[in-house]
Amino acid sequence: MAEKEQLIIESGEASQPFKYAVGMYGSKYFTEVRDNKRIMGVKCPKCGKVYIPPRGVCGSCFVEMKEWVEVGPKGVIGTFTILRFAFIDPETGHQKPVPYGYGFIKLDGADTLMQHYINLDDESKVKIGARVEAVFAQERKGSTRDIEYFKVIE
Repeated sequence: MAEKEQLIIESGEASQPFKYAVGMYGSKYFTEVRDNKRIMGVKCPKCGKVYIPPRGVCGSCFVEMKEWVEVGPKGVIGTFTILRFAFIDPETGHQKPVPYGYGFIKLDGADTLMQHYINLDDESKVKIGARVEAVFAQERKGSTRDIEYFKVIE
């Protein structure tokens, strides 16, 4: 078997900033969280499924969705992981403190799960099915960080 050379590309000190539009559904979602501490999903007019994060078309029925509904801020952990390996956080450019929890949360009133951080004050309470509640940032800017994390409440 022939040995292959690996190609490594580094950007050194150069930065590659980028921005993208989240569209009208993402804009409404982030605006509601930022301005009102409300988590909004969108409901399918045909099957009634509520999507969070919101999207324009139902994944099951393929019909346009326009009905906004408030979900959460409480829910349950659907699945999670606890990360213990330090790495550079692409959102901040700084080393991510470890350990930290990350999981999929099924908010009350929603049929899909959203990804977010989970507080680890007591790791023994972090488990599938645990009730959690969103903790909103003091200063909200219209981004995913407007919800700091979810904390276990029961």
